[in-house]
Amino acid sequence: MSDTRISRRAALLGAGAVAAWLASPARPLLAQAARWEVPASVDALIAKMTLEEKAGQLTLNAAAWAGGVAVQLNPAGAAGNFDAQLADAVAGKLTGVFNGNGAEMAKRMQTAVMGGSRLKIPLIFAADVIHGHRTIFPVPVAEAASFEPELARRTARVAAVEGAAAGLDWTFFPMVDVSRDQRWGRTMEGAGEDPRLGNLFAAARVKGFQGDDLTAADAMMACVKHFAAYGAAEAGLDYNSVEMSERTLREVYLPPYKAGLDAGAMSVMASFNEINGVPSHGNPWLLRTLLRDEWGFKGFVVGDYTGDEEMIAAGFAADRKDAARIAFLAGVDMAMQSNMYAEHLPALVREGAVPETRVDESVRRVLAVKHMLGLFDDPFRRIDTKREKACSRLPAHLALSREAGRKSIVMLKNDGDLLPLAKGRKVAIVGPFASGQHDLNGPWVVYGDNAQAVDLAAGVRAVVGAGNVSVAKGCEVDTPISGGIEAAVAAAQAADVVLLAVGENEGMSGEAQSRTEIVVPPAQMALAEAVAATGKPIVVVLKNGRGLALEGAVKDAPAILVTWFLGSESGHAIADVLFGAHSPSGRLPLSFPHESGQEPYHYAHKMTGRPAKSLEETYKAKYRTALNEALYPFGHGLTYGKVDYSALQLPATMAANGSLEVSATVTNSGTRACEEVVQLYVRDPVASLTRPVRELKAFRKVALAPGARETVRFTLRRQDLEFLGADLKPTVEPGKFELWIAPSAQAPGVSGSFTLTA
Repeated sequence: MSDTRISRRAALLGAGAVAAWLASPARPLLAQAARWEVPASVDALIAKMTLEEKAGQLTLNAAAWAGGVAVQLNPAGAAGNFDAQLADAVAGKLTGVFNGNGAEMAKRMQTAVMGGSRLKIPLIFAADVIHGHRTIFPVPVAEAASFEPELARRTARVAAVEGAAAGLDWTFFPMVDVSRDQRWGRTMEGAGEDPRLGNLFAAARVKGFQGDDLTAADAMMACVKHFAAYGAAEAGLDYNSVEMSERTLREVYLPPYKAGLDAGAMSVMASFNEINGVPSHGNPWLLRTLLRDEWGFKGFVVGDYTGDEEMIAAGFAADRKDAARIAFLAGVDMAMQSNMYAEHLPALVREGAVPETRVDESVRRVLAVKHMLGLFDDPFRRIDTKREKACSRLPAHLALSREAGRKSIVMLKNDGDLLPLAKGRKVAIVGPFASGQHDLNGPWVVYGDNAQAVDLAAGVRAVVGAGNVSVAKGCEVDTPISGGIEAAVAAAQAADVVLLAVGENEGMSGEAQSRTEIVVPPAQMALAEAVAATGKPIVVVLKNGRGLALEGAVKDAPAILVTWFLGSESGHAIADVLFGAHSPSGRLPLSFPHESGQEPYHYAHKMTGRPAKSLEETYKAKYRTALNEALYPFGHGLTYGKVDYSALQLPATMAANGSLEVSATVTNSGTRACEEVVQLYVRDPVASLTRPVRELKAFRKVALAPGARETVRFTLRRQDLEFLGADLKPTVEPGKFELWIAPSAQAPGVSGSFTLTA
């Protein structure tokens, strides 16, 4: 578990993945990071700077001329604030701004700074480009359901092309926080509950944004966030405290951050939470001992939005000046939005509370990264208003959005082979997400516009024609509509099949959107029950940014598609799957529990000394109404094929420092082509420290024509069996290991065991 180098991990994904890694953009980026030769001009520049100018290079604020969800640039209304911010930039009080309004704003600011400032240090322009810039892709957890890290690299590449054309140098992404509590709203922003999957997507997204050369006009620097363990907030409550052992932190939560840094990311964002009583913004063990001394990170650490200031309310700092001192000495190089470094760092140095050498170190990191981005050579390399328009929402970009959307869809259920639908059937689309330019892109979109996205009704009509489609909203997301259920029932009765479009809206997922009950809201459930009573076949088209506890008519529907928030081509992507143009191939990157009260839940839980096999057993590790398992587990997802697992080939032993090749045959006995995600899980049943019931070690996505079969092979090595021992050092113990090649974390698949020799 301690070895998170993507090159080793990628080897388990099949022979093609190794070649892909060797040719990947991460190799030159790693070489670039390894060199880390700070130009002599940087130290010469630092020697000329006043303390106030140094503090300015460590200060990042939101753009006064701000961007918005509309694609049109709109400078009106912020001129006064913008002029003041422009003056601060020229005076050397800012290192850059974030979430600004495109290339024109960046051009005006950079021109003013390069022409009028004393030291001519270029600004850096940043933004929350999370799942697309103008072209919007599925929310990150949805994209993780594709189980295709290469897809994430491709979508990040397009986001960088569009974002860089708008003058952006830096994105606050990827978010790599492992999330094992579906009550947490920011689940939608990461890669789910498994660190192995998280490692691969973290690396892929960094490579996509940064490309093979950070100085390129279409490259954006990635920022690995939120460091650390933000996804483990107690009770799924955003910003809440985290209490965990160092072993769990290192085994589960830290690996994806390390994978992102190993892929070449040169910035890290501190997290809002505290860990064992110490806020991350004030944690020198986290930001210096671990990140720099142990991992060798040479880039800079940026605080999250006023995260340093928030240590006051948390009871860790007395006031703003004290908070600035604590955050800076802990290892936060750059303050975001609080302005506390600009206000207090010079005085703290003059008073002897902060060594100026430490300030110089932080400034050196920031200026070195600006050099790596090519800003000193050409401050305008990414600022081009013509290129901004020319690179936005290109046909190829929208085609990729559609591809990513359909690959992110997970089919939970398909009783009686209700799907795919025949094109000649009359379809009623019912629910608050049936139609309309809303809740399509998903949370955390700064520059995209729902008005430009394709809704479900439009996608379906494009396939079957407007005459075969009726739409009834039925209810609002949280409230009933007068006569809404009656209209929906009438539409269902007149149709051959019902698409029930229910779930969460954009405001129910994302930052600060923790939920105590992760269910479809009551108003929508009432609609679902009424439509189900018509007896018409129902396909649930679920909109969500987290795992949900499904109930009643939604849970009992014969077919369920998890369609998340799919972005610009949402309706087309869903229709591609509904009508069989493409077989669903997504798999859950997180677990859907039976009930909300099971949270936090994850598949890799411990067995306990009293495992339960049924609800009837007493004094066992279960709930009164649910076993300690998921309704739909991690890795689950159906296809339009019929895939069988057989012929496990597993050697009896594995040498202590050797490797083991294991294989199984997957056969599509159905009449439709499909893609199957074949997953390898291992359990160490007897160890000096108890181990999870299963752990994902590898997976492969296999295309199977009707009647086709393929032998899928994996290679296990010693490091894949390691865990952190009592001394927190990687260890592996000889003995029996259980192994599954299966379609999910709970499915039996084919299984066996082998012995690791001493």
